[in-house]
Amino acid sequence: METLRRSGYDGPLTLIGDEPHPPYDRPPVSKQLLSGEWEAERLLLRPAEEYTELDVRLRLGVPARALDTGAHRVRLADGTEVPYDSLVVATGARARSLPGTAGVSGVHVLRTVDDALALRTALADRPRLVIVGGGFVGAEAASAARSFDCEVTLITTGEAPLSDVVGPVLADALAEVHREHGVRLVTGTRVTGLLTEDGRVTGVRTDGGPAGGTSVPADVVLVGIGALPNTEWLAGSGLPLGDGVECDSRLYAGHDVWAAGDVASWPDAVSGTRLRIEHRTNAAEQGRAVAANILAGPGAAADFRTVPYVWSDQYGLRLQVFGLARGAGETQVVDGDPAQRKFTAVRVRDGRVVAALGMGMFRQLRTLRELVAERAPWQPESLTC
Repeated sequence: METLRRSGYDGPLTLIGDEPHPPYDRPPVSKQLLSGEWEAERLLLRPAEEYTELDVRLRLGVPARALDTGAHRVRLADGTEVPYDSLVVATGARARSLPGTAGVSGVHVLRTVDDALALRTALADRPRLVIVGGGFVGAEAASAARSFDCEVTLITTGEAPLSDVVGPVLADALAEVHREHGVRLVTGTRVTGLLTEDGRVTGVRTDGGPAGGTSVPADVVLVGIGALPNTEWLAGSGLPLGDGVECDSRLYAGHDVWAAGDVASWPDAVSGTRLRIEHRTNAAEQGRAVAANILAGPGAAADFRTVPYVWSDQYGLRLQVFGLARGAGETQVVDGDPAQRKFTAVRVRDGRVVAALGMGMFRQLRTLRELVAERAPWQPESLTC
């Protein structure tokens, strides 16, 4: 919206959202909001009156239910229809649920402001918390929960929290931080179901994992096992759907429809693969790119190119990643020492740099970004960090 207005677009703009809240910054949901450091109002991207200044019509708390690309109309849950000339699908993703958790009291997910506030209220009673999943949400929630002095067990199928996302060096350093702060890590283990009593969770069942044991007691369970793109409402629209809205390299899906953010899948020129990225920086970059391409028109639209970036704050430490660190490859430490929680490293695959990551050394890490952008050959002797 901002890019459109700054670029001179003066036509009507309508923002439709399924949540009742005005647009807010999502990363603090599992960080400052959950820990109680911030209240929800601080997450708002702009005051409500600024939408009036931008001449943006807000339709909040009313989910989109169907899209008619032929008629260029979006049907909402209240039965109304909104016409469009150009449509941006930015419906994001929702938390993936664990089978058998529906309707069970004490089971939470963490995706929205309301999710965080509900979990924060539960943590205030210092319950035994079991976190299912070792991704960013699970690891950040563990950090926040320890600030409430909760007993925390984190169960992950990986070898350490975030090991499938950032590789072993950063993940192992992070695992030690969690243990030092009193989190019990159960690794290489899958949760197979819940234990309940009178409709409330009392624990989780596991497959035993390498350490054995088949259950972990809990008063509260947080399920953090990934997210699913919100595309169900687009069924029958004629848009290409798979793992998200399958766009071309310009983020164009056809029929005057574009996509951006967690819901958008596009062929990435740098990695040579189709990507769908669930990080805030990518969503913001794609929003700006789509706005520029709408104004240019499909015939003159530019390809979207990016170096993915994500950060995570845990126990006062910030870890950061440029590129795609997941998957096969080796990790090479460039500077510093992982044991001291101050280092930079690169992930190398097929002799080329595919990611740069580290803790506590952002200036040095930033110098490695271009290696990732170019998928440069790994030549440590040429580094001057």
